[in-house]
Amino acid sequence: MRTQAPFGRRRVAITGAEDVGAYRVLHAADLDGPVPQPGQFYMLATVLGWGAGQDDRPFLPRALSFLGAAEGQLSFMLEDVGPGTRRLCALAAGDELWLTGPLGNGFAAPAHGRRAILAGGGVGIPPLAAWAAALADLGVAACAVLGFRDAEHARGAQLLDARCPRTVATDDGSAGHHGLVTDLLSAQLDGDAEAEVYACGPPRMLEAVRALCAARGVPAQLALEAGMACGFGACFGCVVAVRGGGYARVCVDGPVLDADRLDAVPVH
Repeated sequence: MRTQAPFGRRRVAITGAEDVGAYRVLHAADLDGPVPQPGQFYMLATVLGWGAGQDDRPFLPRALSFLGAAEGQLSFMLEDVGPGTRRLCALAAGDELWLTGPLGNGFAAPAHGRRAILAGGGVGIPPLAAWAAALADLGVAACAVLGFRDAEHARGAQLLDARCPRTVATDDGSAGHHGLVTDLLSAQLDGDAEAEVYACGPPRMLEAVRALCAARGVPAQLALEAGMACGFGACFGCVVAVRGGGYARVCVDGPVLDADRLDAVPVH
């Protein structure tokens, strides 16, 4: 069962923020909100300066998976890539945030006896970090393979729970393995064909993970990225085609979907 979001949005205070490599991590007090499940997400907008400025942007809230949740505090990791994320990255302690969530479906525990392999890329790290901590608390064996653009972005790997061993790949070879995260995933699966894979990252990476797991008959759960305008399934802006016909709305049927429900991950 998914954790249900309270009705409406909540006004919460930013309690702290710091830079981790190329990323910004925000901490917000959410004392009255429910405890989210790893893989769920929130819709975020700043209380001030949202819907104003150049071309009245940003307007729609931004969908972000949570990085961590403990003792009435939520954490989010993001990168400045446009008007919305730029405004969110500018927040500091004492600023305020409109928050709706938790929304969507999260990860499900691996079948009994299976090891969890977490595969992530870039800003796909947050739901995997939350899942790594939850698996460690449950005593489930897990490891992570993480791909980044360069060494500065690879510093995001330190946000995973220390109890989860991780290996890093970078596109330019400036940290860890020089190559793709799927190189590392393939090596892990060579050593453990009974694992279950959990992945989040850019669509091309997710499609590569899906295809690799399908070829090996390995179960996988994919946290999909999609442009979400509402977060409640009303606008149908985030649909993906599913095997056998029809569509799934990423915001309500996902964002976590079993890989075998998809013939392919859409690459926009």
